Amino acid sequence: MNTTVDYAYYSSALDGVRLPAAVLDLDALEANARAVLTRAGKLPVRLGSKSIRVRGVIERLLASDARYAGLLCFSAEEAVWLAGHGFRDLVVAYPTVQERLVRAVCRANRACAGESPGANAAASAGSAPLTGTAPAPITLMVDSPAQVDMLGRIAASEGVCLPLCLDLDLSVKYPGLHFGVRRSPVADVREALAVYRAIQQCPALRLDGLMGYEAQIAGLPDSVPGARLKSSVVRALKRQSIPRIHARRQAVVAALKDAGAVLRFVNGGGTGSLESTAQDDSVTELTAGSAFFAPVSFDWFAGFDQIPAMMFALELARIPAPGYFTCTGGGYIASGAAGPDRLPRPVLPEGLSLTATEGAGEVQTPLLVRTGSTATSLEVGEPVFFRHTKAGELCERFNEVLCIRDCEIVDRLPTYRGEGQCFL
Repeated sequence: MNTTVDYAYYSSALDGVRLPAAVLDLDALEANARAVLTRAGKLPVRLGSKSIRVRGVIERLLASDARYAGLLCFSAEEAVWLAGHGFRDLVVAYPTVQERLVRAVCRANRACAGESPGANAAASAGSAPLTGTAPAPITLMVDSPAQVDMLGRIAASEGVCLPLCLDLDLSVKYPGLHFGVRRSPVADVREALAVYRAIQQCPALRLDGLMGYEAQIAGLPDSVPGARLKSSVVRALKRQSIPRIHARRQAVVAALKDAGAVLRFVNGGGTGSLESTAQDDSVTELTAGSAFFAPVSFDWFAGFDQIPAMMFALELARIPAPGYFTCTGGGYIASGAAGPDRLPRPVLPEGLSLTATEGAGEVQTPLLVRTGSTATSLEVGEPVFFRHTKAGELCERFNEVLCIRDCEIVDRLPTYRGEGQCFL
């Protein structure tokens, strides 16, 4: 929801449109893109595709500013598909252990090896062309010698040199508390060098970069309504963790370089940590994804604001009793630990809320109507607008996104699903 416009703006734009529908406010998207670059300081920003999942939006963002360069993908299969559409400098954020996918990556990289400098320039705007020392199309993630051995065997059989990125764990341990997520087992210099030595033993592999994602800073809300004490504790933990995170990443980068590694990039950060990660001198690029759509979960962060740009609209199908509406569809629950904070939120018109007993349902979503609110004037057939808790995941529910500007639909962009793709 663009905070500068109201229900009438969006409902007018959707007049006669089939519902449910996913809606993207282009003015808000562009404002968010500018805000990300400001927050990132002078560093370039890699786009987190998991939080977008609309090829046309990715293209728009890459073309909007030269500092947007490359993608952080969530699936090797996705990266191969995007490479086929001309995108370059694709880092797969999670380890790939299925042989068929590794071979597909090797073949995609080999197929692009002979491209001319201008090849696929339109589709890969913002990314470096594949020439000389420029990045290969796809870089795979690793965090263990076992993965390295498997990738080396496959790459050798395919006759390519496969670029790899080392995933560094940046969780912080306190007595009785693991502050972070369970990702890579590589958490210190010794463990990082063990993986690098394994890479050095495989002629068909090379270390291309390092990723250190501080998930507990970038993705953990710290200003949650109704949780003042918990939020203050989270903010304190974040402040204490940031210098420890920077020191660990800097030590690992220095050790790898001393051991002979030539790192093309050191990636860090996320929507919630752009400012702090940009202060780490070892980091050469940041990642942002959720910032562009600004889902509900990022309402609960202190220190920055993004404009909600993505919504979905449901049809008001019936009024079962005074003070209640029922919409068609709406059960678009976000991933993560199950709880009320994973539910979508009705936002326009104001005065609506989910019921505690039914929540958001697959085929219908009942709503409470606050007495005296503007919502009481709604009639059957009119749209109700919701925001999803997490970015990107909403696109798995829709074939297209309706792009709105100046109170009208100006474009219809297919989602990954709309292009027939389902990667996870």
